This record gives sequence, structure tokens and C-alpha cells, in this order.
Amino acid sequence: MGNALYGLGRQGLLEGTIPWVSANFRVVSYDESDDPLNIDTDDNLDDILAAAREFESPNLASKTATNGVADAADLAPAFTSAAGDQFDSITIFEETGVESTSQLLANIDTATGLPLTPDGGNIDITWSSGSNKIFTA
Repeated sequence: MGNALYGLGRQGLLEGTIPWVSANFRVVSYDESDDPLNIDTDDNLDDILAAAREFESPNLASKTATNGVADAADLAPAFTSAAGDQFDSITIFEETGVESTSQLLANIDTATGLPLTPDGGNIDITWSSGSNKIFTA
């Protein structure tokens, strides 16, 4: 499919209800064979089946928004001692502590190393240093 913002996540950014810089955001691994991606209608973390979400990162740090471009510090490691099923993509979501209110923001499936089969080691996420960084709004 290619990297994309979730439809309702994009709407939240535009309406100002998703505060990229001030809210807590995390990354979850996404095994799309367990639950097909629905970028247009999935809105919260509970819309992705638990079986498709094997690993979750700590909160993103040092988030910035400059000229519509979102960035954050690399996650090293994003997932520790990761072993299990292959995952096809990663999804960025706003962490509220409640799955039904944790807003899905972006899905990344086009990146070096994806899809990935964890081998028990740590998995780092290094965001692009190009002009689009993590995503553009």
C-alpha cells in the first residue's frame, strides 16, 4: 500500500484534536496477515486485532513539527528481545492508556527491513533523515 496516514488520524491532525508535539505517541508492530490494514476506517488501536500487534515501543521522544513535517528521536531499541511472527508494517498511535481512545495516526510499510521476522534481538527504528522525516501532514 505504501506509507500513509490513517484517514481519521489525518483528520485529527487537521482539526487540531491530535497534538503531535505534546501527546504521547508509540509505535506498534503490525502483522497484516492477522488483520488486514484498513487505513480509511480504522481509527483507534482496538481496531487492530491484538494478534496483529506483537510489539509496542516506548513513547516517542523529542517530537517536532516543522512546516507540516513530523519528526522524533530514533527508537533504539524500539522493541526489546523481540521474537515471534513476521510483521509487515509499523503503526504510530497516540497512547492514551485506553485502546479504544488511542488514535491511529500513520502506517509505515515501505522502509528498509520491512517486512521483518524478529529473531530474539532488539529492533531499532531509525526515522528518515530526508525531507519527509516520519510523515508529512
